[in-house]
Amino acid sequence: MASDQMFSTSVPGFAIRFAQPEDVPIVLDFIRRLAEYERLSHEVVATEEVLMDSLFAKHQAEVIIGELDGRPVAFALFFHNFSTFLGKANLYLEDLFVDESCRGLGLGKIMFSCLARIAVDRGCERLDWWCLDWNGSSIAFYSSMGAVPMSDWTVYRLDGERLRTLADRLRR
Repeated sequence: MASDQMFSTSVPGFAIRFAQPEDVPIVLDFIRRLAEYERLSHEVVATEEVLMDSLFAKHQAEVIIGELDGRPVAFALFFHNFSTFLGKANLYLEDLFVDESCRGLGLGKIMFSCLARIAVDRGCERLDWWCLDWNGSSIAFYSSMGAVPMSDWTVYRLDGERLRTLADRLRR
């Protein structure tokens, strides 16, 4: 899928495109606004330089941007994960955010439809993401699209000093 590809939508004036290097400030702004909504602003340490390296030098993730009449109003950051049981890559949605002034217009569902289209076009069988337990409106939104919670699984994480301590057990 070409990184300059545009996706037309059913909402007049709303189009979705892949982010380009010059969009990094927009992406960082969306990340900060999402973190504020999720009450996690204190955890944002990303910078424009880090995002430029991660997204466009190392290609560790991709971003689509939704524009309404040419103004960025939504974004989604995603990457491939891998299912050993399926034997293939799938898409993992890290973040999706729609500007508060544009909620209720159906843009979130269109962004998800675009992610689903990308997944299907790439031969993926799944689109996965996490949701905070307290976020009832998002849970209802996901359910309305047919998404089901993976209640049989618990998310675990190693980060910061715990990650480095474990890594230090195996020296190169």
